[in-house]
Amino acid sequence: MATRLLLVRHGQTEWHAENRYAGVSDVPLTAEGLRQAEALAAWAGTRQIDAVACSPLSRARATAAPAAELLGLVPEVVPGLREVDFGWGEGRTLAEMRAADPGAVWAFEADAELGALPGSEPPLSAALRGQAALRELAAGRPDAVVLVVAHNTLLRMALCQMLGMRVGRYRQLLPVLGNAAVTEIEVAGHRTALRSLNVPTAAFRSPL
Repeated sequence: MATRLLLVRHGQTEWHAENRYAGVSDVPLTAEGLRQAEALAAWAGTRQIDAVACSPLSRARATAAPAAELLGLVPEVVPGLREVDFGWGEGRTLAEMRAADPGAVWAFEADAELGALPGSEPPLSAALRGQAALRELAAGRPDAVVLVVAHNTLLRMALCQMLGMRVGRYRQLLPVLGNAAVTEIEVAGHRTALRSLNVPTAAFRSPL
């Protein structure tokens, strides 16, 4: 019995609009982020979705809320879906980090696992945490469709781990997940299949 997980990055926040690393910092959605959440809800309303899950951070919960309300579902808050802690990089742009320590940024961009940012959550640990959360959601809902709202880096690391790709190369293999865009995977036991990647919903409108 396979479960389909619709993986969604939350809507835009003030820090993301400035290209700042917002890991465990609880940064609210912008007005554009709220519009993206409404568009995601409109998209979700045209699909058969059986459950909604989200990260505990407010930007993910606020993105999931309109879709859950439209579908008549209560979101399950999953601690394991929280974003990666970027340590020294938290709240900074890459340009600011590069100005402070160009060597650290070079190592991070070359291989995020071998060159993890100082004080950050190890990428493999984050990938295993995200994978465990997603597989647990799938195992608890066989043959269901689950909308999962989480975070850009956590989802990319977990996807690399689940699809057999090097976690340290997540930035090169999966450059970015768009705000409120959907990546669909099918999970059956320990098997994972990628059905679609980074499909935008931000411009979606409900049919009249």
